[in-house]
Amino acid sequence: MKKNNYLSILLIGIVLLSSCASSKKTSRQSKMAVVSQVERLSPEMQRKHDYFFLEATRLKSKGDYDAAFELFEHCLAIDPTSPSASYELSQFYIYLKQNDKALSGMEKAVEGDPGNYWYKQSLAALYQSQGNTQKAIGTFESMSDYFADRQEPLIALIDLYNAAKDYPNVIKTLDRLEAKTGKTEQISMEKFRVYLQMDNNKKAFKEIENLANEYPNDMRYLSILGDVYLNNGKPKDAYDTYQKVLAVEPDNAMALLSMSTYYQQTGQMDRYEQQLDSVLLNKKVDSSTKVEVMRQLISRTEQTQQDSIKILSLFDNILKQDQEDTQIPMLYSQYLIAKGLEKDAIPVLNLITRLDPENVPARLQLLSYAIKKNDFDEAIRICEPAIESTPETLEFYFYLGIAYYQAQRIDDALAIYNKGLTHVNETSNKEIVSEFYSMLGDIYHTKNKITEAYAAYDSSLVYNANNIAALNNYAYYLSVERKNLDKAEEMSYKTVKAQPKNGTYLDTYAWILFEKGNYTLAKVYIDDAMKNGGNESEIVVEHCGDIYFMNGQPEEALKYWLKSKEMGNKSETLKKKIEQKKIIAE
Repeated sequence: MKKNNYLSILLIGIVLLSSCASSKKTSRQSKMAVVSQVERLSPEMQRKHDYFFLEATRLKSKGDYDAAFELFEHCLAIDPTSPSASYELSQFYIYLKQNDKALSGMEKAVEGDPGNYWYKQSLAALYQSQGNTQKAIGTFESMSDYFADRQEPLIALIDLYNAAKDYPNVIKTLDRLEAKTGKTEQISMEKFRVYLQMDNNKKAFKEIENLANEYPNDMRYLSILGDVYLNNGKPKDAYDTYQKVLAVEPDNAMALLSMSTYYQQTGQMDRYEQQLDSVLLNKKVDSSTKVEVMRQLISRTEQTQQDSIKILSLFDNILKQDQEDTQIPMLYSQYLIAKGLEKDAIPVLNLITRLDPENVPARLQLLSYAIKKNDFDEAIRICEPAIESTPETLEFYFYLGIAYYQAQRIDDALAIYNKGLTHVNETSNKEIVSEFYSMLGDIYHTKNKITEAYAAYDSSLVYNANNIAALNNYAYYLSVERKNLDKAEEMSYKTVKAQPKNGTYLDTYAWILFEKGNYTLAKVYIDDAMKNGGNESEIVVEHCGDIYFMNGQPEEALKYWLKSKEMGNKSETLKKKIEQKKIIAE
């Protein structure tokens, strides 16, 4: 198009919110619009208008905004008073930031179809966005009368009157809303707040008193009244109100907690502490309330740097009672862990897993302690029930497999990894899946299933090309078989680059270089391996002897071979090397 070619630039990617606006009318409202249009247009022109309007709507839904804009304009040319076309064009002008045209179009839409709720709502919102609060208020007031069954206009008016600090009209509108919904806590609290803003304390307190009177059997509202008194300088009235609640419901958690706040605010700290204890040790007080109290106590203890003995004692006393859920034990375990009290945290974590076998964080924390201590029997005890209660958590399969492997239960380890892989999907952590396959590679190699081992390592590197353990083991086994040494060197170099102080990885790389005949460079890396813990491995020490021999240092080589034998190396090949003082071809 020519005169509106700027639309294609400004309207790319916008989502117009008007698609439902011209169709969401009551049947009565729709009939009103039809009658008015019939009076304005001949049947033939009406058909033309409707055809082009539907076509414009279709084009807009496809994102062809230029063409849609032209057709909406054409609809307006057919019927200059068309509310639906005026509304749609107004939406375009809003996004083009042509505020005057947008407002004019929206006003025409409302004028043409005054019974359309969405048109009026959009007009009021437009007035608001343009800072015309009074016209927005006027529109919402009109809507509240015309659409008497809807609450939204009244809620919008409350916000507008509040923003304008027109508190009498806020109260008036809240009264109108209350007449529709009945007396509620939210409305009463808002009226209380507004009355305080108006310095009308008498009406403010009366509002909450009326709420409590409206629901005399609900002690929560009476407790709220007590809180209102306490927070607004009327402690005696607060105390009396709380006592009324407790006379009816001695275990009312809300009132018990409010009494502790009362004691705190009135400086009665001994009674404050006693009151909190009575809340925490009351079996009828729910866990959520106790957790909130404990969090407050912990926070206060940390801020004042008080001793944690009181907190620990409270937790222990609470846990002596039967627990309905894990909220308190979880908070306790987190506190113990934060304080570095690992030994004390373990029985609490075990309690959590008994109460909630599907609690993954608690099991993982227990598992971390077992792994840190190399307690593989404990790891098995933790993981075996975990894979039954939370079969989708791959970490438990992984560590259970390691524990089985360390316990020489090789077949069990193989079975558990294969079982874990059945739970892998597109959302699974790729690094964990890579570790599964890496461990499978190690297990298959232990079982002398070399083809399966290499396939597992390949799969591991598909999921994580930088899996250092898989790269090292894969490379080393290839070097031992003297196969694909270029591939082995490439993989091993990645490990050395990633961890240049790892004696095991340095040894693997040195040995691959040895097998490829690069003896000088091999010596450089085997020396680094020996400096970084390799001297504690009989295999690395033997490799060191071999590499020194091929570098023309047979006496040094013999020293290393003898040392390897002293460390427990029972290799027949090593024995021959020592006897013949030279490398033995294998």
